[in-house]
Amino acid sequence: MSLKSFPKPSELAVPAGAEGWEKIYPYYLVFQDKLKEQEDAKFWFCDSQHWPTVFKPFETIGGEFAVKCLGQYNARHLMIPNANGIEFRVHLGYLYMSPIPVPEDQIAARVPLFEQRVGHYFQNWDQLLKDWHVKVKGTIDEMETISFPKLPDVVPMEDILSGKGKDGSEKLLESYDRLIQLAYQNWQYHFEFLNLGYIAYLDFFNFCKQVFPNIPDQSIATMVQGVDMELFRPDDELKQLAKLAVELRLQPHFGNTDDVEATLAAVAAAPGGDRWIAQYEGAKDPWFNFTVGNGFYGHDKYWNEHQEIPLGYIADYIRRVDEGQEIMRPVEALILERDRIIEEYRDLLEGENQSLFDAKRGLAATAYPYVENHNFYIEHWTMGVFWRKIRELSRMMQAEGFWTEPDDLLYLGRNEVRDALFDLVTGWGVGAKPIGPDYWPEEIERRRGIVDALKTARPAPALNTPPEIITEPFTRMLWGITTEQVQQWLGAGEAVEGGGLRGMAASPGVVEGLARVITDADQLSEVQQGEILVATVTAPSWGPIFGKIKATVTDIGGMMSHAAIVCREYGLPAVTGTGSASTTIKTGQRLRVDGTKGTVQILDDEAELLVSGPGAHSHSHV
Repeated sequence: MSLKSFPKPSELAVPAGAEGWEKIYPYYLVFQDKLKEQEDAKFWFCDSQHWPTVFKPFETIGGEFAVKCLGQYNARHLMIPNANGIEFRVHLGYLYMSPIPVPEDQIAARVPLFEQRVGHYFQNWDQLLKDWHVKVKGTIDEMETISFPKLPDVVPMEDILSGKGKDGSEKLLESYDRLIQLAYQNWQYHFEFLNLGYIAYLDFFNFCKQVFPNIPDQSIATMVQGVDMELFRPDDELKQLAKLAVELRLQPHFGNTDDVEATLAAVAAAPGGDRWIAQYEGAKDPWFNFTVGNGFYGHDKYWNEHQEIPLGYIADYIRRVDEGQEIMRPVEALILERDRIIEEYRDLLEGENQSLFDAKRGLAATAYPYVENHNFYIEHWTMGVFWRKIRELSRMMQAEGFWTEPDDLLYLGRNEVRDALFDLVTGWGVGAKPIGPDYWPEEIERRRGIVDALKTARPAPALNTPPEIITEPFTRMLWGITTEQVQQWLGAGEAVEGGGLRGMAASPGVVEGLARVITDADQLSEVQQGEILVATVTAPSWGPIFGKIKATVTDIGGMMSHAAIVCREYGLPAVTGTGSASTTIKTGQRLRVDGTKGTVQILDDEAELLVSGPGAHSHSHV
């Protein structure tokens, strides 16, 4: 049978104004003419789950460090028998990935190495994870000490007297190099336990499929749900603050949370307000090191720098508490359902199989929380500090005339920033004007035009011909890139009865409601009570809106994607990995989402018009 194909990279049109886009990224990130035959023979999928918008040149650092470090744990640390790392390229501004299989004849030799290494981690899990927290927080603490002050007009006299023999510019260069190294360090730590979390779950998953051939994927996922995750802690802190505000009758002071200083001052001055402020301050460190995005972009907004965001969520929770709504996650119900399903399946087994079931499920449940928790420490906390330091450096160089806007550094690659810094210290050191102020402003404007042009086109979901069968476990579980899903994207999959979209049955339940299509975290304030969230992908940090919505539908994502895990923990139906929901569905259309079957039906052709005034937070149906 001849397989249908996605376009080749060279077949995708370059948006007008983006000509020459390849040159703004490092050579090793773009497809090469000399390698066209080899690269066209590989299947590449777009990871819009983690990188939904076009990269500015500096922002490729997150993609490079994340995917490289993911791969090293498969291919060099753990020696996973059937999976090496993932090759990656930036094409037309978006990140594409191609999993690298292990040749059949090498798999057997890796098995004993894998068992020995994984065994060490699972036997010492608690202590090693404790050590991991120390390593990661130590890295963050060191990042916080880095600064980029303006170079002085003259070397201080004490440096002359002490015989230091250096001009201080070496500190500027070292600080930049160290900041990059610390980010790289925490990305290495990021994957130390993540792949193990997937492996433990996958081992349990495969065992269940073997002993219960007809078990739904969802039932297996349910058997590890209802856990206490640190990733939900920022949202839980906001809920506790909302409940305390209601208890202390502070509701009137949350009328205009966009004015942070006035809101906090009014609360502090109110009776009992000091108690609320103390709890708020306690929540901020570390739980406000949290972004409404996913931490991979320089434009992501962090709660601790934009406190109107958490205050706005608190105000919404206060309203819901006053209306008598239950705002806490249904953890008890999730645990009851989990235990019921565990017992049901366990009772079908006996002897050694029952013991194996208990051991494998226990290991999966122990390792599973890390699959989400690492997000808080790396994507949110580490990257929040990293981007704050990068902005500080960018502003210092803006003051030196290297560019015109405070965040323009993002239009340089990270190695170009190192060159620009050396240009700065050279000019300063010899008493001449650096070259950068005459070179970079014009070049940055040219690149800004290219990035803006690339943003006008959505990425292709995949490139080239998919393999007949996709076996790589992480690709299936995290991204939902399965043989069936890829065929669905190509229009060759099984049709949905009554029309509509098919995806991954990621969290059970059936609901109907109006769609709210979100393509950017800045639109979250538009989401109304009882709507169905439709997005390219959801970020873990969107927790505060999960109490408002009825269900979630995403373009990409598997059973272990953030959207799937978060929806299960909030007890909401979810269909992930549809491929095109965010571009097919329009805000206001009525949908039926079946998270048990993995289908989404559009029940009407015309979207109900949803309107709002400028900056409005509430929308009326007309």
